[in-house]
Amino acid sequence: MTIRALLLASLAVTAAAPAMAAEVNVYSYRQPELLAPLTDAFTAETGIKVNVAFLEKGMVERLQAEGKRSPADVLLTVDISRLAGVVAAGLTQPVDSETLRANVPAEYRDPEGQWWGLTTRARIVYASKDRVAEGEVTTYEDLADPKWAGRICTRSGTNAYNIALTTAMINQQGEEDAKTWLAGLKSNLARKPQGNDRAQVKAIWAGECDIAIGNTYYMGQMLSDPEQVAWANSVNLVFPTFENAGTHVNVSGVAMTKASKNQDEALQFMEFLTSPTAQEIYAEANFEYPIAPGSKPSEIVSGWGEFTADTANLMDLARLRGTALKITEEVDFDG
Repeated sequence: MTIRALLLASLAVTAAAPAMAAEVNVYSYRQPELLAPLTDAFTAETGIKVNVAFLEKGMVERLQAEGKRSPADVLLTVDISRLAGVVAAGLTQPVDSETLRANVPAEYRDPEGQWWGLTTRARIVYASKDRVAEGEVTTYEDLADPKWAGRICTRSGTNAYNIALTTAMINQQGEEDAKTWLAGLKSNLARKPQGNDRAQVKAIWAGECDIAIGNTYYMGQMLSDPEQVAWANSVNLVFPTFENAGTHVNVSGVAMTKASKNQDEALQFMEFLTSPTAQEIYAEANFEYPIAPGSKPSEIVSGWGEFTADTANLMDLARLRGTALKITEEVDFDG
């Protein structure tokens, strides 16, 4: 066979071979079933396959161990401390696009473009319908008032959600006043910190305490669980504020890994996730608040009422995480 014939044969084989399907690989702290409505919609729109690896913990450690060999293109996680953590570990890369900037308000994205927000949740008070009067609790500072002695339940003070609230208090009041507040909150606890946010609502239902600190989306999750509906129906949602600011919110967000092998597909996925339509799908599945201009929360979330979110820069709060952990340990909050 001549060289020309060999070349033609090679080209024919190449043409006949199926093209590699475009894909994007995601590491997520959210379960795949919660992401399925989003990933299915993205694939239907773009033809790009989305592979989701669910991680219960250890995202930073896994990415560090994998290094440049990591298959992950996109990280999906919750809580500003986790977003800031992957950035601080040097595991992400800056991303910028007109679409992302249009969809994500400045307060919900990293100034350097290392992560972009998707939805928010508020850290609020669950209050017993039977034992707490309307207007009895209005501010986070009020939780340290002795009138609540023996009436408050919460999870561990070192949990990421409570640490984020403490960083917000430091940002508002300064370290010393925040430490005094934390000690006052501890003195009002009905029991040693334990369990998750839903366990605190169960404790209110059982009469162990009257109010608890928790994230808004847990109300939606409890109402969706036949065994927990009674817990949910025993409480009202109260949106406290800081004395000089709004209600503390945290964020779920997305970032592109430094090791991404599918950067074009990853950017398309990130832009899709921040679109109003996708954010409404995501927010409804997770009972959170979408942040894209023009987007609306689900009917059930809207029913919880409106509130004014604190406008503190989330990266400023993330930088206070070490201080928040320090004062939490100094008051022996979980002791």
